[in-house]
Amino acid sequence: MSKRRLKNKKIRIVAIGSALATGGVVIALLPSANAADEKTPEQITSMCERSAVVNGKQQSVSDFGGGLGDGFAADNCDFVETKFETFDGPTEKSSIDFPNCEPNATEPAKVSVTWSATAAQGEGKYTSTKQGAGGGLFGFLSGSWQSHKGTLDMTVRSATAGDTEQREVPAGKVLHMEFTPKMQRMTGEWRVRIDAREATTVTNATPEQNFVAPEVVEGPVVLPGAAGAPGVVDGTSKAVLADC
Repeated sequence: MSKRRLKNKKIRIVAIGSALATGGVVIALLPSANAADEKTPEQITSMCERSAVVNGKQQSVSDFGGGLGDGFAADNCDFVETKFETFDGPTEKSSIDFPNCEPNATEPAKVSVTWSATAAQGEGKYTSTKQGAGGGLFGFLSGSWQSHKGTLDMTVRSATAGDTEQREVPAGKVLHMEFTPKMQRMTGEWRVRIDAREATTVTNATPEQNFVAPEVVEGPVVLPGAAGAPGVVDGTSKAVLADC
């Protein structure tokens, strides 16, 4: 019995060797082609930016800094929003101190308080802020953000809020202003597609390929500015009193 198994094994080895020598076909288990096509989110977002069409807009290679001889990395890329939420950002001091700490002070001091706060546009999970006419992938996100009320222009780095208020500082107290911006977070996916290609005389046919990269982008809620002025950050300001 054992001799028969050994004999069969020798026959299989000889058969494979003969096939290789004569150019025959040997079927082997190879790694999946999909495993070789796996890409990181950073690679996928780079392909997205270099796609022929992004969010329905036809591109040229010059739109992403390409030059003569450069081609597109993919045929199509779309951003698909899956969630949108608002929340309070970090509270920050937005004015200098206004003390009423003179030893003989007994009455409240009336002061004119000017305060200013800036809320920066955050970067995405896998995309970075790129400024300019197009704004890179952030520029393509502008349309998605504008579908919500009071949103940030994605081609600017930050937005501000500020005012001048009349306040009273009680005797023995120091006043300053604080501002809490209203923030928004958009979650979604960059979906990149490379179309199927038919076989030619020099290339093999290739199937359609699809890649997905998650995205999370944060920025302040921006209210329209008056008379065409830049928008201002929405949020809450308050006066804070401390002992001298």
